[in-house]
Amino acid sequence: MEEKRRYKRLPIQLTLEVSEVFKQDNDVIRDLNAEINVFDISKAGIGFTTSTYLPEGYYFNATIILESSEQKILTVVKILHRTELDNNIYRYGCEFTGLAGIFDSVFEEYEHQLED
Repeated sequence: MEEKRRYKRLPIQLTLEVSEVFKQDNDVIRDLNAEINVFDISKAGIGFTTSTYLPEGYYFNATIILESSEQKILTVVKILHRTELDNNIYRYGCEFTGLAGIFDSVFEEYEHQLED
């Protein structure tokens, strides 16, 4: 199978909390308090699981700190697709929107750290 991803997925164990999701037309869903468990990350986005249903096409704000860097990555994440797994757990694929290119080196450093 041909790999279609632009960037290599890197394993990660990271927990974030999503309190609200929104669309560009000011449609907001608040008070979610969804704990998400990020299992992979790339320069393009994240994959995560959660027991909270999050609608596709919505966005949320995220602050990510990789182990290799003390630098906070502030980004907006767009939910692209969702798959329901067993026991009401959902798996999501998301992309970063508006992530500054300056963070490329943070991801490269994290990849090198994993290889060592």
